[in-house]
Amino acid sequence: MSANAMDQRDGWIWYNGEFVPWKDAKLHVLTHGLHYASSVFEGERSYGGQIFKLREHTDRLIASAKYLDFEIPYSADEIDEACRQAIVKNGLENSDDTYLRPFAWRGAEELGVPARNNKVHLAIAVWDWPSYYTREDRLKGARLTIAKWRRPDPATIPCKAKAAGLYMICMLSKHAAMDDGYSEALMLDYRGLVAEATSANVFFYRDGELHTPTPDCFLDGITRQTIIDLAERNGLKIVERPIKPEELGDFEECFLTGTAAEVTPVAQIGEHKYHPGKICQLLVDAYASEVRHKSAAAE
Repeated sequence: MSANAMDQRDGWIWYNGEFVPWKDAKLHVLTHGLHYASSVFEGERSYGGQIFKLREHTDRLIASAKYLDFEIPYSADEIDEACRQAIVKNGLENSDDTYLRPFAWRGAEELGVPARNNKVHLAIAVWDWPSYYTREDRLKGARLTIAKWRRPDPATIPCKAKAAGLYMICMLSKHAAMDDGYSEALMLDYRGLVAEATSANVFFYRDGELHTPTPDCFLDGITRQTIIDLAERNGLKIVERPIKPEELGDFEECFLTGTAAEVTPVAQIGEHKYHPGKICQLLVDAYASEVRHKSAAAE
């Protein structure tokens, strides 16, 4: 077993109100969240010990649980404080590469589709996880293929929840892309329109405008919202609209946004090529400055 396996790390995990050694943070094999995906989570980053947009993430975690018909037994203030304590407990106050994963799930009291009597658990794991790319590598651009799996109709899933089960088709799409030599996949939605990547939102640039799909069947990411704000501050017009796959060749630049990916330029989607140019550079740097400025201001 690799010493870097996620269950073999050293450190501490906040688990139902107390810190437990990392390797002892366990649950039962008949946990409802494991069998029926009654689990929600967040991905967050801390820069210099300050978690970027912590309350927005916490609010979304609580809302995601409500979409899945359960309530997390901690307030937003308690969750925020637990996240901050987890950083300190693991000695990551000075790191710019800290990733946080708060997650909640239904326990193992009963096993069946109904789960109203199952206890809701909350845990928060924190570890050093650098961005996918250095600035130099990032500006070379990622290569994407088109996924065969599509984002579902919002009448069939709780699309506003960051729920574990909704990522199954993302995993399958990512695996297929990597098998074909790509690093990521672009997913269409149930109508055949451009939606998002497997774990990041997507933007396209042409003629002074940023075009991005309307998030009506997928998550409106917190990083996505931040980039829209930064782009507007830098004089760019934002156009949220349905984008057809046949339009992919009409754009000059393309990039992905997400907590883990931050701002990642795209060099290729299938047969379409892009040049990570001035807009990608502008927003890569603007986002890096924003997260560190906000962190410094919070101290």
